[in-house]
Amino acid sequence: MKALMYGWEFPPHILGGLGTASYGLTRGMALQPDMDITFVIPKPWGDEDQRFLKIVGACNVPTVWRDVHWDYVKSRVGRYMDPQKYYDYRDHIYADFSYQRVNDLGCVEFSGRYPDNLLEEINNYSIVAGVIARTGYFDIIHAHDWLTYPAGIHSKKISGKPLVIHVHATDYDRSRGKVNPDVYGIEKNGMDYADHIITVSNLTRQTVIEKYHQDPSKVTTVHNAVEPLSPEILAIPDKRGVKDKIITFLGRITMQKGPEYFVEAAAKVLSKAPHARFVMAGSGDKMNAMIRLVASRNISDRFHFTGFMKGKQVYEVFKASDVYVMPSVSEPFGISPLEAMQCGVPSIISKQSGCAEILDYAVKVDYWDIEAMADAMYSIITYPAMYKFLREEGKKEVDNIKWEYAGQKVRRIYDQLINR
Repeated sequence: MKALMYGWEFPPHILGGLGTASYGLTRGMALQPDMDITFVIPKPWGDEDQRFLKIVGACNVPTVWRDVHWDYVKSRVGRYMDPQKYYDYRDHIYADFSYQRVNDLGCVEFSGRYPDNLLEEINNYSIVAGVIARTGYFDIIHAHDWLTYPAGIHSKKISGKPLVIHVHATDYDRSRGKVNPDVYGIEKNGMDYADHIITVSNLTRQTVIEKYHQDPSKVTTVHNAVEPLSPEILAIPDKRGVKDKIITFLGRITMQKGPEYFVEAAAKVLSKAPHARFVMAGSGDKMNAMIRLVASRNISDRFHFTGFMKGKQVYEVFKASDVYVMPSVSEPFGISPLEAMQCGVPSIISKQSGCAEILDYAVKVDYWDIEAMADAMYSIITYPAMYKFLREEGKKEVDNIKWEYAGQKVRRIYDQLINR
């Protein structure tokens, strides 16, 4: 089984859960002996783990030459793309694409990030995907998240192979319902063209069915999982409980993640437990607002902002934490609580998260219920029996949530589509 997958990031260079999930799923699927995965990203950095798949950089695929004529490009590209949706190949776009974004080898240049011209990079990525789809043989196409849906559609049209799209989040989650019409259009178009849609939770499945008007029989939930801890991670010393009790928020500091509820709950806990300390690890557009909120609550001396963390740094934070909190307003899944529980950290999660569907040994509260969140934090750091129970049972639970099992579910979807 040869799968052509499109993604936007891959460890160790990640900015969120998308890259982590892509790594875990592909590694889990690679345990199937006949599984052959080619994973395309805009720009690899050279240190990605390729022991179980092949990484292809879109930036390394020759696509056009500098002396190519616009009418020729238009005739080739126009055969496969719907200009009414999200492509706008006017002459000035061609000039930008051909001369400013293409190097001397005919390869399109990508930032490898989430730049201000993201829609342009998505369009260029889809053009390169057409070249990749023409030059290789694959049984199925699998596109991860909205950034890669146009690439998946283009590849499907060229190759005729079934398209699976993997919904890791929707713009309804990222924007608290104030959707960007351009992003919604790309998401909706990807879902309409897909032969099957995988969602990371039943919560997201319901959003896809209700907000994007998809046939329920076309949408399957495959929950995320976690990688077993490496020897390097296991060797990190456990620093929790040395003196003060540490309660941690780790993630993007954005509207979606509910950081303000964490701060408000922290203020309530500190009124009863002044020995507690709070850590907000991450970065995002709400960071400055959270710093001001912390100052206004007079808890700055007990609150720490670490900035963005990744890889081993994340686990160093977990190994120093007594409680982990994920107060997301709308979380399609949320891998970080599973990673914390792997490290023996009792976790508090919002009921509005996909991982709440599969975790029995995490404390669940409504994201807006600051009183309940504060009570849970206080109880875990105050009552040793509760802390011990959640620590031990939570670790047992997540150790059985494996990417191998998620990969088997995805493979069954592949087989059904190909046999159909």
